[in-house]
Amino acid sequence: MSTVVDRSKMTREEIDRCLHMYRQMIKIRSFEDQANQLYLRALMPGLTHLYAGEEAVAVGVCEALRPDDYVTSTHRGHGHCVAKGAALDRMFAELLGKRAGYCKGKGGSMHIADPDTGNLGANAIVGGSTPIATGAAFSAKRLGNGRVAVCFFGDGALGQGVLYESMNMAAIWKLPVIYVCENNLYNEYTPMQEVTAGDIQTRGPAFGVPSNRVDGQDVQAVYRAAKEMIDRARRGDGPGYLVADTYRYHGHHIGDINREYYRSKAEEAKWRERDPIKLFSDWMISNGLVNKAAVEKIDVDVRAEVEAAVDFAVKAPYPTPDEVDQDIYA
Repeated sequence: MSTVVDRSKMTREEIDRCLHMYRQMIKIRSFEDQANQLYLRALMPGLTHLYAGEEAVAVGVCEALRPDDYVTSTHRGHGHCVAKGAALDRMFAELLGKRAGYCKGKGGSMHIADPDTGNLGANAIVGGSTPIATGAAFSAKRLGNGRVAVCFFGDGALGQGVLYESMNMAAIWKLPVIYVCENNLYNEYTPMQEVTAGDIQTRGPAFGVPSNRVDGQDVQAVYRAAKEMIDRARRGDGPGYLVADTYRYHGHHIGDINREYYRSKAEEAKWRERDPIKLFSDWMISNGLVNKAAVEKIDVDVRAEVEAAVDFAVKAPYPTPDEVDQDIYA
């Protein structure tokens, strides 16, 4: 975790940023806890892929973005949506197939999009969002609006050619896009090292794209690395590639419960000892940014907000049959 700091030398803006990042991580974790409960209560159709354990990546990166910057997401995308500013009630409504959802209940967990916050959408195709983010960066450069695009993808996308085609184009045209690999060690049920050759950090430099690798459980390390790349891209100096080593606490999807055939309980326990939320709260308390009571109040307030959002979604109406062919594009 980040080193000891002198609180007296921190600006109010820096302290507020820490508190905001902590709140955002708690919001994601609580959202995923409730999504799990909705599935167990048989209120959510289909499956979902929980982001619990990876919160520091989405929050650290999105904290360095402007509200009008772009992000593209993945099948495990709730964390990116929340970190970029999506409303929890509309997210839960989308999970439940309700009309009040971001896609009017027709997208579900893996296809939430919120253009108002720059979220160009989650994508169930592995690596499928890389050309979308690259295209958004191209438009930003042509329009000269100073926007940056961030493309989140998992380590499984490192086996997709479209990632390298996109990265090549971004390097040639010096596009303002950051490729963020959330390396959670598994391609669905397969250990990453069994299917991915070489040092994954070298993918970027092969195209002349500056790269970095950070502890994805340390939200401040992620923030600093992302900010450096984002600021560079915004200046017109081209793309960046960031590898964040992290871990998903749940299975590949919500129904993947008995996981010992591909990863051990001991491994899971070891990673839970490095919970990004606890690491950060302990750091804030030990450095005098907040006391334990203040942290607990944030937790209680956020969980109440999330529960209210769930209640809204459960009570919200479904789309009517006559809406079946509306807002559908193919």
